[in-house]
Amino acid sequence: MQIRGLRFGYSVDNLFLGPIDLECRRETITAVVGPNGAGKSTLLRLMVGLARAHTGEILLNQKPMSDHAPRERARHIAFLPQKPAAPGSTLAHEIVMLGRHPHRTLGLFDSRSDQQAAEMAMAQTGTEHFALRRMDTLSGGEAQRIHLAAALAQEPDLLVLDEPTAELDLLHQLQTFRLLRELTAHRRLATVVVTHDLNHAARFADKVVLLSDGKVSANGAADLVLVPEKLERVYGVAFDIAQCEDRRWLLAREPIDTGHPSR
Repeated sequence: MQIRGLRFGYSVDNLFLGPIDLECRRETITAVVGPNGAGKSTLLRLMVGLARAHTGEILLNQKPMSDHAPRERARHIAFLPQKPAAPGSTLAHEIVMLGRHPHRTLGLFDSRSDQQAAEMAMAQTGTEHFALRRMDTLSGGEAQRIHLAAALAQEPDLLVLDEPTAELDLLHQLQTFRLLRELTAHRRLATVVVTHDLNHAARFADKVVLLSDGKVSANGAADLVLVPEKLERVYGVAFDIAQCEDRRWLLAREPIDTGHPSR
């Protein structure tokens, strides 16, 4: 996906997001970070076609997003929102099979290829052993992996996730990001993930987009974007760097006065 000169607002007189230029390539994880209200979730909605920009363009596989019919777009883009909904009585494997809907010729029957894609997605996410359990019996981490399996069953080119670890414990956060790293390489995905965890972004992302007040404050390799001098201007927090073996850790130390009215 290529994004050029993207701007968005809820009216033409209030374009609060942009301009944004961004390129998402295969086998690459792009992390979108920034404080609350920076425009992260809005950017994702534009990328998956749930909102339309006022200016600029989005190209999906070198073709304007507007030229892709919704069903065709769903074959290329899988989106996992912050809180995906699922009826509690639905079985886990039924949720995963819903990911195959864009590929069904008549939209009615599950083919053998649909079943194989769902089985592979569940195997890769380690969810096959609770395929027959109801969604309301799963833990938060288990349910999140089922929704990720459904997204993978779409066999997308672009995987977009909005805070996929927000309600998970430390173990499941780490497992989720490791899984995204493996899947991005194995399936040759272009993966875009919004996260508030700067250390996960530093550890697992290839590129980082740092948003502030709807603008791109920094964009590039993780080790060049996630540095104290750039983060402090955006978050209004002083950062330290701690070195542990071969890895850097970002430590938020204390608030600082940035002159920003909200921070």
